[in-house]
Amino acid sequence: MIDPKYREIVDQLTALQPRFRRFAYGLTGSMDQADDLVQNAYERAFTRLHQWKPGTRLDSWMFRIIQTVHLNGIDASRVRQRYASDVDPADVQAHRQSSPESSLQFEQVRKLVAQLPEDQRVVLLLVAVEGVSYKEASEILNVPIGTVTSRIARARSALVSGLDERPKPKLVSDNTAK
Repeated sequence: MIDPKYREIVDQLTALQPRFRRFAYGLTGSMDQADDLVQNAYERAFTRLHQWKPGTRLDSWMFRIIQTVHLNGIDASRVRQRYASDVDPADVQAHRQSSPESSLQFEQVRKLVAQLPEDQRVVLLLVAVEGVSYKEASEILNVPIGTVTSRIARARSALVSGLDERPKPKLVSDNTAK
């Protein structure tokens, strides 16, 4: 029989899975890689469940594990000198079902987020996508709250600059009807 406390933690982690997948997708840029990352993070969490401190936020603990597993994967791939491929357009099909303009804007923002330095991207995903507070993000990442604030500001500035640099549509006048 499974310990009821353990079962409760497993149930909580299972309920949080959509948030973890969304965070992992933001880190990796690929749903396949995100699913692998979340699976690896769950495996690590379950084998180290004794390290979680009751009374602390389970989601914060898991976000940190996901980030650590992700960074370990980056380090390992650098050693092996290989890089992940871009997102397969089929992975974001749900976003393409909306208007063409919003699909284009989503792709542009996704690419800009993927180009952010890792430290800025992680903070932006936690705060803007996952909705954690700056204080929670500082605890998850084990950095001062001022660092979170400055990373968010730099990330947002880079996104705004990147969106401002997009090619603007040209207005074409109809000179044929005179």
